[in-house]
Amino acid sequence: MENIREFFGAQLRRSFVPLISALRWLRVTPNQITVAGTVLNVAAAALVIADHLIYAGIVFLVAGCFDMLDGALARLAQKVTPFGAFLDSTLDRVSEGVMFAAIAYLLAVEGRSIDVGLVVLALLGSILVSYTRARAESLDVECKVGLMSRPERIILIAIGLFFDVLPYVIYIMLALTVFTVVQRVVHTYRQLNKRKEQGGFVER
Repeated sequence: MENIREFFGAQLRRSFVPLISALRWLRVTPNQITVAGTVLNVAAAALVIADHLIYAGIVFLVAGCFDMLDGALARLAQKVTPFGAFLDSTLDRVSEGVMFAAIAYLLAVEGRSIDVGLVVLALLGSILVSYTRARAESLDVECKVGLMSRPERIILIAIGLFFDVLPYVIYIMLALTVFTVVQRVVHTYRQLNKRKEQGGFVER
């Protein structure tokens, strides 16, 4: 799954090369792209609240493209910085939070109280997917395993918006985020145990 994700990600980034070069020429910074993507996500969430799901889906996908552009621009312009990575990760969580909140609001208006609760759990699962990777990598363990990284979550939500099937998307996302969190916990446990057996791990 990881290899497939990286393959399609590389192909998509390659298609963005002319746009990235133009942004670099215009002196647009990666952090500006990150902030702009967050603004678009907030706009998409507002469209969800207004029940304009098709328009929300379009804006949400554009925002998702911005999420790829900032990192690609940073690498091309040699402007990869620790703060840029921190800002990107932080605003990704903000973007997810506002979108999930908008979906919860829409479902609450429709009287689907159980689904609202499941949206909250799906958001928690999404945050844990990102947290488990970040925590593992702070222990020098690469942790990209799992089915429900941010690109997959963006695609699933977009499908829900375009086809007006958000409740079903939330069910799928909740199940797969829980599965991914478990995968990452098990993967990290095994890697740390292997390192400990080899004498390369110091407990802290």
